[in-house]
Amino acid sequence: MKIATWNINGVKARIESLIVWLKQTSPDVVCLQEIKSQTELFPAADIEALGYNVAVHGQKGFNGVALLSKAPMEDIRRGLPGEPDEAQSRYIEAVIPAGNRVVRVGGLYLPNGNPIATPKFDYKLAWMGCFEAHARSLLANEELLVLAGDYNVIPDPVDAKTPAAWVEDALFQPQSRAAWRRFQALGLTDAVRACHPEPGVFTFWDYQAGAWPKDNGIRIDHLLLSPQATDRLTGCGIDKFTRAWEKPSDHVPVWVELDVG
Repeated sequence: MKIATWNINGVKARIESLIVWLKQTSPDVVCLQEIKSQTELFPAADIEALGYNVAVHGQKGFNGVALLSKAPMEDIRRGLPGEPDEAQSRYIEAVIPAGNRVVRVGGLYLPNGNPIATPKFDYKLAWMGCFEAHARSLLANEELLVLAGDYNVIPDPVDAKTPAAWVEDALFQPQSRAAWRRFQALGLTDAVRACHPEPGVFTFWDYQAGAWPKDNGIRIDHLLLSPQATDRLTGCGIDKFTRAWEKPSDHVPVWVELDVG
């Protein structure tokens, strides 16, 4: 079972790229972030034509998340329990059949938090606290669980080409990174790092200052796996090639494969 996450940075602007990528890579489940679309205006028909079921938690002009699944989704939940601002659409979750098992998938778009000396950073940390509590409750079920999305956290210096450039950014603050470590302390595994411990593994390249040609990237798109899902992890990857497409997102898809047979 292949599960992917992609901050699409505007689904309407990049629907053609999304369709091409789905056809080329054929993931079983996709978590999309920053769709920037109201639920009723999401281009579901284009995606359903490829054989996917679609669940959307949208918002006009900002944020927004969606789940795409080849198998019918069950127990769809929109919104993070206890989240500090329900008007921001940042979390969606569903149970998805996989052979004789099920996998629970949560897709998230964690707040950016910049500038750090503003309520936006406080909101980021509050949201992370709610997410930690929800992840803890899900882990108690001891099921196959994948929590995937744009976490807006650079976990370690190795996750940035130039760490010094991010020391004043909310993505790399000690509080943000400490919250990330608390997620892992719950028993969640950073799938990409489990498969690729080497440096130079990035998922985001800014549009500015020639970041992409210089490979001046950071790793902020993550898939965290429960112990049960980690036991079935067979591989993961980053579809870096999409960043070179015309009118690309500044993020690229990241995916894991689980043996659910």
